[in-house]
Amino acid sequence: MTDRYAVFGNPVGHSRSPRIHALFAAQCGQDISYQAILAPKDGFAAAVDSFVATGAGKARGANVTVPFKEEAFRIATQCTPRAQAAGAVNTLSFDSGVVLGDNTDGAGLVRDLKHNLGCDPGGRRVLLLGAGGAARGVILPLLLENPAELVIANRTEETAARLALEFARLPGCALGVKPDGMGFPALVERQFDLVINATSAGLSGAVLPLPSFLFAPRCVAYDMVYGRETAFMIQAREAGARVADGLGMLVEQAAEAFFIWRGVRPNTAPVLAALKK
Repeated sequence: MTDRYAVFGNPVGHSRSPRIHALFAAQCGQDISYQAILAPKDGFAAAVDSFVATGAGKARGANVTVPFKEEAFRIATQCTPRAQAAGAVNTLSFDSGVVLGDNTDGAGLVRDLKHNLGCDPGGRRVLLLGAGGAARGVILPLLLENPAELVIANRTEETAARLALEFARLPGCALGVKPDGMGFPALVERQFDLVINATSAGLSGAVLPLPSFLFAPRCVAYDMVYGRETAFMIQAREAGARVADGLGMLVEQAAEAFFIWRGVRPNTAPVLAALKK
């Protein structure tokens, strides 16, 4: 019978995941169904249980989007190291009573940077803006690419410093560089080769207090928000940076989840091109 998958969120009607995974399945010859499920904000776990227990075909996995990633981390019976580091889960796998939690956001970001944008974080000065859940999900994968430095900047300096210290102390992780945390004012006279916006400013239209000198020559400025020209992207472009939104990250993190579930990695280029149209 057809294996079943879903994405849980609230809201979730805007999600492109069903189309992305339908394109992946057609490309790879996989017999799956994939639906978007609107879970009550106080009923995520019950919604997942219902999905697993009911329906034609076996429930094999699910994606999780806002605001349930932290709750998905709590309901998982096992978690991968990258999910443990992020403290959040966006991919669940169901097998014989085991609920495996993973986080593919960081892998999706890194793969988009390296394979779609030609921007290898390795050896680059990297600035990550924000210290919330979106930032947490990508710090470890970025560190594992061996950047020259990784700075986490946030409006609240203490939050950035605490997050950087947490990742610097990760047990059993031989990282070549330790992250540094600071407030936005400390960015004056600093320059970076890759600047990643993981704040919610792209959704609210807020302008971040960033000096134009921040963007080094040939800098890549990446906003995790997709589908709109954000104030951060405008600011970076005016400073001479090459800008990109998070659509590629969305497709690549979905491909990572598809690989986890089905054991085959789809070609993301035609899917990304179809979404851009």
